[in-house]
Amino acid sequence: MTATLKILRDEHAALASVLRSMPPLVAVTRGGGAPDFALLRDMVFYVADFPERQHHRKESELLFPKLRARAPWARELLDRLEEEHEVIGDGRRAAFAGAVQRYTAFYLAHMALEEREIMPLALQALTPADWSELDGALAPEPDPITGLEPEAAYRTLLDRIVFAAPPPGRGRGRGRLRDARPGA
Repeated sequence: MTATLKILRDEHAALASVLRSMPPLVAVTRGGGAPDFALLRDMVFYVADFPERQHHRKESELLFPKLRARAPWARELLDRLEEEHEVIGDGRRAAFAGAVQRYTAFYLAHMALEEREIMPLALQALTPADWSELDGALAPEPDPITGLEPEAAYRTLLDRIVFAAPPPGRGRGRGRLRDARPGA
């Protein structure tokens, strides 16, 4: 095997390994568990970034043009693979954007239902003793977005999000989300 084909096969093997590892990692959520989100984030980044920045370029810009010149009978197959490279890139973005939209809509509806139905019900049904117990258990912890303290594991992440994210419904801009914090 040539060095070029070994490199491409090794990259395919690495991508396949990551791709095959993702479904079992996410499957733990079916049993109520939580996946290793840091690992999952790294896997998604690798699968999304590496092929676009390095692997497909090696095929589309280096190997495929030589094959087109030397094996014209493979043109249809090479055209198909080129189209799939584009679909993988574009489809990845569209699928991700769609998943974000669906998850955002679901989560916002979930919180609205809690606020619209459960919180008023709690105000009617719970006793002062219940509220005292809950108030003690749910003591506020400052959070950079709401003014309440986050757990240490999330502090850096929230700082980065607050600094970098635009507020909902506005254009891009660094630090714009901080404007939405109470007292900002």
